[in-house]
Amino acid sequence: MSLYKCLLVDAGNSSIKLALAGKKGLGPSFELPTDIRETSDSLGLKILAFFEQEQVKPQDIHAWLAASVVPRLNPVIKRAGKKICSSEVYQVPGDLHPDINNRYQNPGELGADRLVSAFAARRIYPGEGIIVVDFGTATTFDCIIKKDYSGGLICPGIFSSVQSLSTLTARLPWFSTEEAGDTLEICRSTTRGLAQGTVFGLAAMTDGLISGLKELMPADTMAVATGGGAAAVTPFCTSVDKIHPALLLQGLMFTAIDSKIL
Repeated sequence: MSLYKCLLVDAGNSSIKLALAGKKGLGPSFELPTDIRETSDSLGLKILAFFEQEQVKPQDIHAWLAASVVPRLNPVIKRAGKKICSSEVYQVPGDLHPDINNRYQNPGELGADRLVSAFAARRIYPGEGIIVVDFGTATTFDCIIKKDYSGGLICPGIFSSVQSLSTLTARLPWFSTEEAGDTLEICRSTTRGLAQGTVFGLAAMTDGLISGLKELMPADTMAVATGGGAAAVTPFCTSVDKIHPALLLQGLMFTAIDSKIL
């Protein structure tokens, strides 16, 4: 009998993260780049390869839960689930709703990733106030007060910054944030200056905005970092209390448990 009953799908602008989940928690995970040209067949083949790698039979997966910010991929994910697992595919939120109050002025505007990550943070961490900082294509700051998603901020992200600086300018080259090094310096090369400016600039922005947001939130507010860019930026932040890379996937798993799917 398989340990895993669900496939969790985090479909973001830069990457799609997959994870298996069962009664004992999150299992193995896999990541692939987001491609809006993806079809249900091509996505299904990649997921089947993941199952084979983890020795999981498709028929053992009873449900897929997906949080997607790429509308073009929503029907693709649903068809892939039906084809390879003959299982239900639930959009979160939409088909299933995390146990958190969405206080956005227009609730439908809020990205699935932000709401599900906020829900997970609320379930995991104590205290009245939490700020979730997600370092992805955008850098988002999401404020949770008690059981309310209260709102937040959306800023340029590490991945979009690298891409825009390298592609929307005439002479600036492509660069890697790994070139930033460990200490801020007066850079004497363009690539070093780009890498340090991006990483240390995002860290300074993060510290400044967390400080400002905490003044508007309960006294015990903590900051939790997540997202693919967190590892590059958070070592240079002084205001981040916890790092939780799989926060969104954890939120999907909690939703499956609350919905009696797991």
